[in-house]
Amino acid sequence: MSEATGVGAYDIQRILKALPHRYPLLLVDRVRSIELGVRIHAVKAVSFNEDFFQGHFPGAPIMPGVLQIEALAQAAAILGIETLELAGTGKLVFFMGIDGAKFRSPVTPGCLLDLEVEFLQKRSRVYKFKGRASVEGKTTTECEFTAMIADPPSD
Repeated sequence: MSEATGVGAYDIQRILKALPHRYPLLLVDRVRSIELGVRIHAVKAVSFNEDFFQGHFPGAPIMPGVLQIEALAQAAAILGIETLELAGTGKLVFFMGIDGAKFRSPVTPGCLLDLEVEFLQKRSRVYKFKGRASVEGKTTTECEFTAMIADPPSD
């Protein structure tokens, strides 16, 4: 694994090279900063046009907490893939577990959701992360989660 290295912001094109996710499930719009092997700060621009707002909830739109966790996991996947220099290899990052998830505050259309994730443990192919989502400094969701790097399923 690389030494801790600070890297500049990523635009959507670089994110698409690191992640296999696409519309409607791509939940990272920009990476503000990444310190390879250590942490990432990414952003999700929450728009009223998101598909999930049609049913969650009509008249009172709130981004589901599980999607906030998915956004944190996608930020962690970028951190892992970039740290291990695996972008473009087809490797995937799979969730293995989520611990201590807490939903603190609703996320509504028009928010910029900050996604901050850091490595807690690194073992050969299994990694543990700590994530925090927030809007204007106020925590909306926090959790720890475990993921693994794997080859995509064979056809």
